[in-house]
Amino acid sequence: MNIPTSTFTPASASYLRCAALGLVAGLVSVSALAQGVYRIVGPDGRVSYSDQPPPATNARPVTAATGSANSANAPLPFELRQVSNRYPVTLYSSSECAPCNSGRNLLNARGIPYAEKTINTNEDAEALKRLSGQASLPFLTIGSQQIKGYSDSEWTQFLDAAGYPKQSALPTAYRRAAPTPLVAVQAPATAAAPGQATAQSQSVEAPAAPSVTPPVTNPAGIRF
Repeated sequence: MNIPTSTFTPASASYLRCAALGLVAGLVSVSALAQGVYRIVGPDGRVSYSDQPPPATNARPVTAATGSANSANAPLPFELRQVSNRYPVTLYSSSECAPCNSGRNLLNARGIPYAEKTINTNEDAEALKRLSGQASLPFLTIGSQQIKGYSDSEWTQFLDAAGYPKQSALPTAYRRAAPTPLVAVQAPATAAAPGQATAQSQSVEAPAAPSVTPPVTNPAGIRF
């Protein structure tokens, strides 16, 4: 009895070669996946994935967002923000005023968010007279309340009545704005022609009108 034997035709051999190549390609693909997939963030912010590392020039590391430690606009705690919005504090001072330094130290130690206006020119002094009725310093405003001269007990009493905390509640990232002149002087927009006198443009920063709120009373009879 004759047993038929298998024969390999050219077509069968071609099939085996294709199968072998497919197996090798599959192994290479598996190897690539085993090496890892790269997460790529493009310049437009779109995220894509690839088994090839991104070019060094286009690489954009993804890091956790962190707040700026030097931010001048660090948000205030809710209660402090409410008080400062209702009764903003402004200190009027000059460079040669020892009581002004004492008042500034009190505000800083207590963590009061305040603005500071400097009185260093004749224009500043005139504007201060129109605002307070006199040119004495320091001059402090808490809301619409005006306090002339420095007294530790008086300033403390008014700040307590307004509702400011007795101890600093400012965030560590808070940075107070630099003092600015009461009268802001602006340079002329265009240069004057030779022989023509030019007037210096000046603008006085008028204090904001106090918000209409119910008066705050306390045992000392202070009203804002």
